[in-house]
Amino acid sequence: MYARRRHVYFWMMGACLVLFVGAWAVVRLFSMPVAVGMCVVAMVIPPFAAMMANRRGPEDRWWDDPSGDPKSDEWWDELDGKKRPRER
Repeated sequence: MYARRRHVYFWMMGACLVLFVGAWAVVRLFSMPVAVGMCVVAMVIPPFAAMMANRRGPEDRWWDDPSGDPKSDEWWDELDGKKRPRER
């Protein structure tokens, strides 16, 4: 799942670069308003690419899922207030 998100991110950022470079290398020679419009579209793509790359998938491990190490999980549960501290 991580690889698919990474590929989507790179495709979106590649499209952003193509729009930006194409706008000022080629399109501006024919139409300045279209070149500016292409840059505006290129400006909007990176935040959406970052959201797509950083979203959590259904099978991704979340921060509070158990790690599998009983001692570590017990320690974190104690810190989070889920369990009372052990008496020694």
